[in-house]
Amino acid sequence: MAQIGFAGLGRMGFPMARNLVKAGHQVTAYDVDRGVYAAAEAEGVTTAESIDAAVAAADVVISMVPTGAHVLQLYLGEGGAFAHMRKAALAIDCSTIAVSETRAFHEAGAAAGVATLDAPVSGGVMGSQAGTLTFMVGGEADHFERARPVLEGMGRNFFHAGSAGAGQAAKICNNLLAGISMIAVSEAYALADRMGLDAARMREIVSVSSGGCYSLTHYPPVPDLLPNVPSSRGYQNGFASELMLKDLRLAERAAMDSGLPLPLGGMAAAIYGMFCNSGHKQLDYSGIINLLR
Repeated sequence: MAQIGFAGLGRMGFPMARNLVKAGHQVTAYDVDRGVYAAAEAEGVTTAESIDAAVAAADVVISMVPTGAHVLQLYLGEGGAFAHMRKAALAIDCSTIAVSETRAFHEAGAAAGVATLDAPVSGGVMGSQAGTLTFMVGGEADHFERARPVLEGMGRNFFHAGSAGAGQAAKICNNLLAGISMIAVSEAYALADRMGLDAARMREIVSVSSGGCYSLTHYPPVPDLLPNVPSSRGYQNGFASELMLKDLRLAERAAMDSGLPLPLGGMAAAIYGMFCNSGHKQLDYSGIINLLR
């Protein structure tokens, strides 16, 4: 059992913290939104009024916050977590942020005597709730092995991607593919509908043909093909389209830094930008089919 400080009780962080309690860990959480504290306490999470109170006694600190600016403020800002964590404690950032921001996090942790990992996740809100997340981890191998018993309380798959920043690189590439493929699958379903082809029959055929992919077989954008996907519940409680747009823009930023053209990624970002700007930023990214229709 570990003493864990947890920062960020949003749609992803809340169930992650809850699952850590279920796994037998002691969790003290901090969030700028005190409105979530009553629900967290009902799940056995201890809440703190400041980040220093959340992390001071922790063996492991986990963060799940929206942006790189939030991560750097949380850890490096005045009175931030690194200033209050115990020496040799382990900080695991599960947010999806730019690789350059992640490396700043690692460098500051090393200067403070704190072990660090970047460990963004895949699986969305459903995976967070079910405790089946995939963790893509960057940092030193021994830190990864040290973190594994804690990560096992929140997920099912764990990959050491490489050195500092490699976890973020893996996540950005994954979501680049997810965003582009969801648009492609949505176009195919929309076209199939116009041509009179039943969506369930199309899924059955294409899933064992050359066009098969995760967005078609496991996360279809058409309602009622599968019971427990966002499209079957009004595109609610999934991976918000504004977050997909953020990640596609992170991919564009990484491509620019690398001098690599990213034509499909750029087009996907523009399409999700239109979808978000039309008032749908909170809907799951599979809702993009409704724009294409």
